[in-house]
Amino acid sequence: MTFTTISFDQGEQALDWLALTDALAAGHTLPRADIKDSFLYRGKDTVLSRAAWIDGLGIAVKTATIFPGRDPMVNGGVNLYSDDDGTLTALIDFHLVTKWKTAGDSLLAARHLARPDSETILILGAGNQARATRAAYGALFPNARFLVWNRSPANARAMENDITTATSDLAGAVAKADIIIATTMTTEPILRGEWLRPGQHIDLIGAYRPDMREADDIALTRASLFVDSRDTTLDHIGELKIPLDNGTISRDAIRADFYDLASGSFARSDADEITLFKNGGGAHLDLMTAVHILNAVNNEI
Repeated sequence: MTFTTISFDQGEQALDWLALTDALAAGHTLPRADIKDSFLYRGKDTVLSRAAWIDGLGIAVKTATIFPGRDPMVNGGVNLYSDDDGTLTALIDFHLVTKWKTAGDSLLAARHLARPDSETILILGAGNQARATRAAYGALFPNARFLVWNRSPANARAMENDITTATSDLAGAVAKADIIIATTMTTEPILRGEWLRPGQHIDLIGAYRPDMREADDIALTRASLFVDSRDTTLDHIGELKIPLDNGTISRDAIRADFYDLASGSFARSDADEITLFKNGGGAHLDLMTAVHILNAVNNEI
């Protein structure tokens, strides 16, 4: 048995953001994924394994080791298995898959929900995910001006360059932005719906636990709501779980997920609509991304 080992640098050299979104869209034309997560604990240390199987595409098991206090805190790997015979086909760098999957997930949504004439993009947060998202959106909106806000102004200033400007005025920056991307680790909403204006697209990436939220109830009720997968967001992530449990929104308020792309319902209705996308990033997206990375490195796409 032979398999391929793909490092972070190998993948970075072979990948393209828009090609990845095409691959993610194609993956959602296949049967729905079977997904399972498992957790192991040793005090504050955690091992999280996420498995996905898509008939006709393959199997992926992405394992993350989370050791608070260590640098880096999160490590892991992605095992990709053949859909034909179950053999191991690739071992891919964890950080490579996570970076491209997460930002690519949001970029696919933006291709369908954001106004094509968007000129100003605001990023909330200044960590690794903010930087990856900045690169991804730059591929779709090469002439856009980027603003970045962070609770620590020094971290925001560290992202500044010719077309990225740090700001300390969150409300003012939201008012200027055509697209607002949240990549924070907050548990209390920082994006207020009263700041929004018609035509904006909101991309919520950061919240991943049941107690985490980035946007308040007003934002959710003013916007048309979209998710990457109903199965991995509605009952698991506080961004939607909390307002659903409180009766602020109903499950019917979610207009579409990526499995509705083919029907055309995952789309902006008009230029003045406010669209809001919750990036949940399930294991099926790791699988689609891992297969795309393998194909890209092998020059098969």
